[in-house]
Amino acid sequence: MLEAILGFIAGTVSGMGMGGGTILIPSLVLFAGIEQKTAQGINLLYFLPVAVSALIFHIKNKQLKTRNIAFLIGGGLLGASIGSLLAIRIENDFLKKIFAVFLVVMGIYELFCKGKTDDCQNINKTA
Repeated sequence: MLEAILGFIAGTVSGMGMGGGTILIPSLVLFAGIEQKTAQGINLLYFLPVAVSALIFHIKNKQLKTRNIAFLIGGGLLGASIGSLLAIRIENDFLKKIFAVFLVVMGIYELFCKGKTDDCQNINKTA
């Protein structure tokens, strides 16, 4: 039952375009007692049907811009391959810490910079 609830919450967040993995991975590690690498693998399998479902709705609502999609897909495939190779070689505890830092940094960015133009333009240009 816990997994179904976590899947529903993560699916809702994914459908909104915010990345269900930010909910699913920590939830599986903290509440279901699953190892970080296993949770990441589960997230990858979980992502496929959820992404297709969300994509269908976004296409129907004409919210998809395909101008640079080939570059995004190519970069994503390359990055996913390199990231997977790195994740295999990194210890679970260190991987948890890297993921936690990533979530904190993204959370701070979302709180203070998302939607603001003046203060955060310099961050976007230097990043």
